[in-house]
Parts: sequence; structure tokens; C-alpha cells
Amino acid sequence: MVYEFLADGFEIIEAMAPVDMLRRANVGVTTVGVYSKVVTSSCGIPVTADITASEFEFTDVEAVIIPGGSQGVINLEKSSFVQSVLDEAAECGALICAICAGPSLLGHKNLLRGKKAVCYPGFEETLQGAQISDEHVVTDGDYITAKGAGVSVEFGLEIVKELVGEDIADSIKKSIQCR
Repeated sequence: MVYEFLADGFEIIEAMAPVDMLRRANVGVTTVGVYSKVVTSSCGIPVTADITASEFEFTDVEAVIIPGGSQGVINLEKSSFVQSVLDEAAECGALICAICAGPSLLGHKNLLRGKKAVCYPGFEETLQGAQISDEHVVTDGDYITAKGAGVSVEFGLEIVKELVGEDIADSIKKSIQCR
């Protein structure tokens, strides 16, 4: 199962595009409202999460996703629940995915040390010990990072590729008329 964590201030496209791509690939993905079931995006759109943090159980975690949105990432980083899930995910080798400001959370935890990574321009110093890439989406081992909203679909397709294969990701890419 893939879990995506949402807190008030998250970037809507960076959260919803990966969920859409994963569901098109028939990959189980659950959105988790870290502080509440209804979470408000950075542009004021309320989203109802599938579950809340209190309903989450760390079983069969294949991947976790941290969407961007500066305030959303700040709110996620303040959560001891999110911190512990990231620790467990890293320990068990689950795929850890973050976009835009999201990789800063991973950088603060030293999870990207020695890894190629990318983030929204201006957040590079938070990726402590990472090798900053010029790419829009980067996979290095168990980590996928991406620059921002404009590559949200590409980010989602990269997660699909890593979990269920390039053929399925390419098929989805073609079906949605993505370049």
C-alpha cells in the first residue's frame, strides 16, 4: 500500500496527481489526514482524506508520499506521527517520495545524504548531504524527489514505474496524452 500524508497548506496538484497516476495503475494508495480528515490545500480547496493518522497502521507499506506546499510541509514536519512513519519506512526500505518543498523534510532527517535529489529552487540547502540534480524528477535507490507542481504527473508516473513497472507507467502516460 502507498500512503500520502496531507496537512493544511499542501499543494493540491502535487498531492492529487500522484494519487491519480497510482490509482490508474491499480496501485493501492491511501491519503492520510495527519491532523484531521478534511485538509485544506494551499489554494483553499478542502480535501477529504481517506483516513486520519489515528487510523493508520504501519503494515504492508510499499511507499510514502510527501507533497509540497511550504506550509503543508512545515505542518507535516511538526508531526511526530509523520516523523515516526518516515523512520519506519526508511528502516524497512519502503519507497519514500517527496516533491517541491517536501524533500526538505527528508533532508532535515538526513535521509538524502549521498543520494541524488531535487527540490523546489531555493530549498537546496535543506537537502543536507544530497547531490543536487538538474533533473525535474530523480530516483536514487528508495527515494524519488521532484521539483514542483509542473512535474506532478511525471512524479506520479515515476512512482508507478518504480512500484509496478515502466510498461504500465508508459501506458498511463500515453493514455493521458502526456508528452
